[in-house]
Amino acid sequence: MSSFVMTASEREAFLSGVHVGVLAVERAGRAPLAVPVWYDYAPGGELLIWMERDTVKDRAIRAAGRLSLAAQDETPPYRYVTVEGPVIANDEPPTREQALRIAGRYWPAEQAKEYVDSALGPQSVLVRVRPEKWLSNDQSKT
Repeated sequence: MSSFVMTASEREAFLSGVHVGVLAVERAGRAPLAVPVWYDYAPGGELLIWMERDTVKDRAIRAAGRLSLAAQDETPPYRYVTVEGPVIANDEPPTREQALRIAGRYWPAEQAKEYVDSALGPQSVLVRVRPEKWLSNDQSKT
């Protein structure tokens, strides 16, 4: 029987592709929070997520100190990668370059610039995560 598990380089390449991530973080006395997010990742680097301070996501991440993110391909052959790890920083806003890189993964350059110009501000926070544990599945591996 063959394995559907991706190699380390395959899973990092997949995660660095453009996918809407599903962030999951534990919450005391409630079900885990699971919400879609835009993110940035380069193989071997940190997972970067831009959000607003004092939101439900931000408060849950600050309390838990770690999170998971799942990225998937919804077209056959189905594939997914899940990464989890500790938050290593979430006290500064992203630089303009970091914000443009995140937004630019999802929108054309001009729209990304307009979004960053309107959304990047003092309430912005960049969550940096060190990937430690990975799960993956690639249904094309038969």
